[in-house]
Amino acid sequence: MKLAAAQAAWRDWLKSERRLSAHTLIAYEHDVDGFLAFMTTYLGAPPTLDVLTKLKPAEFRAWLADCANKGLARTSTARAFSSVRSFFRFLDKRGLAHNASVGAIQTPRLPRSVPKALSEKDMDDLLDQAPDRERDAWIDRRDTAILMLLYGAGLRIGEALGLTKGMVEGLLKTGQDTLQITGKGNKARLVPLLPQAIEAMQAYRDSCPLMAALAPNDAFFLGARGGPLDPAIVQKRVRELRQQLGLPDSVTPHALRHSFATHLLGAGGDLRTIQELLGHASLSTTQRYTDVDAARLSEVYRNAHPRAKAR
Repeated sequence: MKLAAAQAAWRDWLKSERRLSAHTLIAYEHDVDGFLAFMTTYLGAPPTLDVLTKLKPAEFRAWLADCANKGLARTSTARAFSSVRSFFRFLDKRGLAHNASVGAIQTPRLPRSVPKALSEKDMDDLLDQAPDRERDAWIDRRDTAILMLLYGAGLRIGEALGLTKGMVEGLLKTGQDTLQITGKGNKARLVPLLPQAIEAMQAYRDSCPLMAALAPNDAFFLGARGGPLDPAIVQKRVRELRQQLGLPDSVTPHALRHSFATHLLGAGGDLRTIQELLGHASLSTTQRYTDVDAARLSEVYRNAHPRAKAR
């Protein structure tokens, strides 16, 4: 098998077996293409499967150094190395190429990132912001419903925009207060909804002039022209709201999901439950929120303790 055919087989495996999202699949392909392009320049000729089996740790380190020299962020470099390692593991399992050197390279270390959550007051201000009088009322109600799902249910923006008319209609007709959401890796979870989130979705549905023409499998959240809502529109709306309220640039749609988890933890929610609500595959991902809560507690302590204030 030639290298191009091996790459095509790897892409098919990522899509069918790993079930990666289209966005992630494109990122993996881009990373491996970049690696092979570097090796073409570094070695003086396009690599073959046989050449890939003979690469030494020095060649892999040269590529990582090139990524750093180009100013690639450490997170991007780590992801690129993960993509390349996935490709080599696939080649090994299929008996196409075996290279032990790739396993000897240590993944670039990343700084432990702590999610930036809004305060409860800022979150209230964001959700209660007055509607934009220059827009149709149904668009404001649509945006309110989406923000309620991001903060009130901890949904990812793609999960919220992935809701269909049939899913929401079924929820409203039966009076249920839970939705089955399919998240990353096609992992399904049940998500409880606040009454305010359900009311917001119903208000949007009842006011949207385009709703009656939709089929059950059509997207529930629509753009002004009637097509599925683009995530960029939601990002733009949050950007407008944070500017109106004087909030930092860290306030994004995903920050609302972080706020959901952080506020639950601060109110006594346990990590396992929050893990299930967020759809995290690993508890270690959810444990990042303990750092956030510890930081908040430390701030309260420094501001409230008599000895701390006396310094």
